[in-house]
Amino acid sequence: MPESLSDLGVRLTSRGGQLRVWSANASAMELCIFDEKDSSWVAKTLPMTRTGDVWSVTTKFLRPGIQYSIRVDGPNGPGHSFDPAAHLIDPYARGLARAANGEWRGYVQEEDTFDWGSSTKPRIPMDHTVLYEAHAKGISKLNPDVPEDLRGTYAGLAHPSTIAYLKDLGVTTVELLPIHAFVSEQRLIKQGLINYWGYNTLNFFTPHAAYASKAAQTGGTGAVLREFKGMVKLLHEAGLEVVLDVVYNHTAEEGPKGPTSSFRGIDNRNYYRQTADGDYVDTTGCGNSVNTATPAVQRLILDSLRYWANDLQVDGFRFDLAAELGRDANHEFQPDHPLLLAIRDDPELQSAKIIAEPWDVGMGGWQVGNFPGVGDTGRGWSEWNDGYRDRMRDFWLTDVGAARSNGVAPNGIGSLARRLAGSAHVFAEERGPVASVNFITAHDGFTMADLTAYNQKHNMGNGENNRDGTDNNHSFNHGVEGPTTDAAIIDSRRKAMRNLLGTLLLSAGIPMLTAGDEFGRTQRGNNNAYCHDSELTWLPWSHEPWQEDLLKVARDLIRFRRENPALRPVRYGKWGETVPSATQMDWYNKQGEAMDEEDWNSPEERTLQYLAASTPEFEDFNRILLIVHGLEDDVDVVLPAHEGVAGYSLLWDSSVEEHADPLVDYLPGSLRTVSGASMQLFRAHGE
Repeated sequence: MPESLSDLGVRLTSRGGQLRVWSANASAMELCIFDEKDSSWVAKTLPMTRTGDVWSVTTKFLRPGIQYSIRVDGPNGPGHSFDPAAHLIDPYARGLARAANGEWRGYVQEEDTFDWGSSTKPRIPMDHTVLYEAHAKGISKLNPDVPEDLRGTYAGLAHPSTIAYLKDLGVTTVELLPIHAFVSEQRLIKQGLINYWGYNTLNFFTPHAAYASKAAQTGGTGAVLREFKGMVKLLHEAGLEVVLDVVYNHTAEEGPKGPTSSFRGIDNRNYYRQTADGDYVDTTGCGNSVNTATPAVQRLILDSLRYWANDLQVDGFRFDLAAELGRDANHEFQPDHPLLLAIRDDPELQSAKIIAEPWDVGMGGWQVGNFPGVGDTGRGWSEWNDGYRDRMRDFWLTDVGAARSNGVAPNGIGSLARRLAGSAHVFAEERGPVASVNFITAHDGFTMADLTAYNQKHNMGNGENNRDGTDNNHSFNHGVEGPTTDAAIIDSRRKAMRNLLGTLLLSAGIPMLTAGDEFGRTQRGNNNAYCHDSELTWLPWSHEPWQEDLLKVARDLIRFRRENPALRPVRYGKWGETVPSATQMDWYNKQGEAMDEEDWNSPEERTLQYLAASTPEFEDFNRILLIVHGLEDDVDVVLPAHEGVAGYSLLWDSSVEEHADPLVDYLPGSLRTVSGASMQLFRAHGE
């Protein structure tokens, strides 16, 4: 990228603060310095000088604690939206403040004196990673062990009780919904609702102030930043990673008639995707799409990532609607897009986890498996695997429902096995299973408990007459829509949750657990609760006994994953070869014999035994046996005889809420009853 794009934003120098802003189409630009006591009053206006496409000014008035804006003039005509009277946010502003009239100001941050102490990034290997998708506010808002003034804040997330819960659960990496400064959409404001999830970014360099404690908010944007850093520091000291869900694909300026706060007024033609006539090309469904074909936009995103990864020490990023980031000047997705490759290969981001939501809503927007593979540094993109999500839901939910209605399930077990083994049919061989981020649920969609309790969405509280949210839920209510007192239905739902958790945490790939699924949190059938900042979406900390039982299952499953490297291969195995850090997989039917075509594909034969042996590179040898049975009738299974296996110890059975530690070894060839629609996990022992 051009060297002229370096050092954009505010830099403090011996001659004062220097501001550099990129705009190719502007004809004039000026810096506005606001009065220190009245941020609605412009105390000083300074013209900016153009060199190439970068406008700059150096002044003693641009110093720490000062609020500032830029005003930009330029041509009229298709695609341009210049207004020389509008106060705009510097795209590189490291802090934000809001004036009494509602306008936003940039804020010059103080020199960085934060003491990181001995805190370092945990750098957890991908195969050991267990992601926990959570909301920065919602995770601690109801936690009674957090002081009331810290609940729902960065400090609340870093409170010892919250950290203790995460450590006890066993997750390694907290993936936070967006914490870049954001605002609610104009439509939501008119409806009296808010954007709770935060996918409406105002600025790429500033933590969202409302997630800080009141004391930090009162202290200003610098205090908010320090509280965020303190959160990262404490999580790192506990061995937990922090991954941010980042929204670089669109901004809070919405469509052409939306509020102008930054990009649109600086250089609308270059910052947003447009046709030749100046109409927006919207591949995000949010009104605008950031134009990542522009080198200056690519550099802006890279500089933002570097700031969060280095100055603020976060461990990685999940890119919302990442297919949009890979679209070229013709708005077509390119796997070798310069931005996607730069994110992978940038030396300043080499320790960062990079995870794509590999789709958007534009033409050709579904790009699962098509993000850049491993580069020279040995690192590649990982991707959310929606095929995994849908197949696992179908196997344990809709297939079971169809079998009840029609007498036979619509699918065999083969497609589940492919996903269980790491989705090698989706991701290139060089990328391996860790390219797949496996998930059953996420922030958008049903919770895991609601998948088992609702056939239809119930989104009337969103103000759109139940039109919003997907209708393709792959869910099964087990006979009654919503809450019930029927004991048989309750038992079936809870077993289904255990099956879903078990499949997620015992599959090859990187598991992502949505906060609250570990104890059966419900949103009462709302599958698009983005506009609810309430107990509907906050994490409840008071649990019923059955929820404590489910939580123990989740803890145990995460521990089994950690203790058994056969469950978490880094590479795909090859037939007849020993591939380091892969898994040798053998598949048996219920008779303990090698699977044949009917076993794989017949809807009447939905039982398999998955014998997985690690091929050690950094850990000791390990072998497990996983039995999966996808019909509601019990089945007798002959445990397989395999060279080197002398016996099997039962670790977990999803058909029961709890069971004792394994006391008995089962011999190969022995008969084992597997309850209807359930799983059993064994550790295999050598001779």
